[in-house]
Amino acid sequence: MTWLITGGAGYIGSHVVRAMAEAGEPVAVLDDLSSGVRDRLPAEVPLVHGSTLDRELLDTTFAELEVTGVVHLAAKKQVGESVEQPLRYYRENVHGLTELLEAVVAAGIRNFLFSSSAAVYGMPDVELVTEDLPGAPMNPYGETKLAGEWLVRAVGQAHALSTACLRYFNVAGATRPELADTGVFNIIPMMFERITHGEAPRIFGDDYATPDGTCIRDYIHVEDLASAHLAVARRLSAQPEPGDLTVNIGTGQGVSVREMADLIGEISGHPELSPVVEPRRAGDPARVVGSTELIAKELGWSARHGVRAMVESAWEGWCLHHPEARG
Repeated sequence: MTWLITGGAGYIGSHVVRAMAEAGEPVAVLDDLSSGVRDRLPAEVPLVHGSTLDRELLDTTFAELEVTGVVHLAAKKQVGESVEQPLRYYRENVHGLTELLEAVVAAGIRNFLFSSSAAVYGMPDVELVTEDLPGAPMNPYGETKLAGEWLVRAVGQAHALSTACLRYFNVAGATRPELADTGVFNIIPMMFERITHGEAPRIFGDDYATPDGTCIRDYIHVEDLASAHLAVARRLSAQPEPGDLTVNIGTGQGVSVREMADLIGEISGHPELSPVVEPRRAGDPARVVGSTELIAKELGWSARHGVRAMVESAWEGWCLHHPEARG
């Protein structure tokens, strides 16, 4: 069985590729390299340079590589950018998925794993977010992920595909420094960037209804996220009958922004840079932590790494790409 991993040269994708390849799963990658990097991939993994919007390329790739399953990670994923460019996000994330699924059905591929997001939940006022909560995304990015889930399930039911939708929470860390995230869009690299320039990390709001007044989030080590993809892919390929699985990928443990800032200060060697508090950002819920009971029940999977391992490995990767950070 050959798995085609779209977006496989990206930060998350390259970890999924390596986890599956090292476990003996034959894999190939389709990536337009708009944010992916060829050097992240093992030399023996085939790379097809192109987009899911290119139907002719998809048909050729499926036939030449004898693809029997798809792990779809390729997508635009910046919330703020999605607000500014909704047409681009719907074209890339929804139309691109439509083209991909049409090619999957035409090729007779029977297994499809979709990279979704906890952004589909919006601002749930619950202690733990469970998969049965109705979707209420707050931005075009989250909307495209929820629409993608609907489409994947509908196609699976109509064409007898085994499908899965994985709702990621906040991804961090790296299995090795060269695979670290190079973008500065999430809380950990944003704090790293401030520290690198001798500036205090920022906390947006400290008057939330949480123990220390700052927002609480669920973080997942990218190595654990990759192992979850492997577990789900193997479940799909082993199912005797088509079915759908939708699961959260997180730890089920919340970490506050202040706790994260203190840990980053310690690990980076700059505890003296106490975080500064700025006004709340519009739309930030006080707490978003995922329940992981369903994936544990269905697959026996659980995260192995804690937040310290995430920050330590992320810092090593940051320093590789930003040597000045070490001082």
